[in-house]
Amino acid sequence: MKTLNNVPASIVTRNLSEFADQTGNVYESLAIIAKRANQISVTLKEELNSKLAEFATTVDNLEEVFENREQIEISKYYERLPKPTNLAVEEFLEGKVHFSTPAEGETPARAAE
Repeated sequence: MKTLNNVPASIVTRNLSEFADQTGNVYESLAIIAKRANQISVTLKEELNSKLAEFATTVDNLEEVFENREQIEISKYYERLPKPTNLAVEEFLEGKVHFSTPAEGETPARAAE
């Protein structure tokens, strides 16, 4: 997964009216952002787990567990990444999140696909 370089890792004050620009409803926009954040979170977790799986040992004995510098660096890299919610907000505000609203009477489709 490629992350944005300009995504702030800390708290940023946002204008709520910007969220309503695309959907006309702040709450609908926040629901879309939340679903996208969950998708990003799952993707990042799968990525991290696949990288850390290389270091998995079958030994349960604490005496034989040792520090692996590469494993520590991978973990630190993922800890420094912006939170999935921040990434989702930036994607939404930049118009990179595709969503659809079902017509009344239709079954809801998955948002933020």
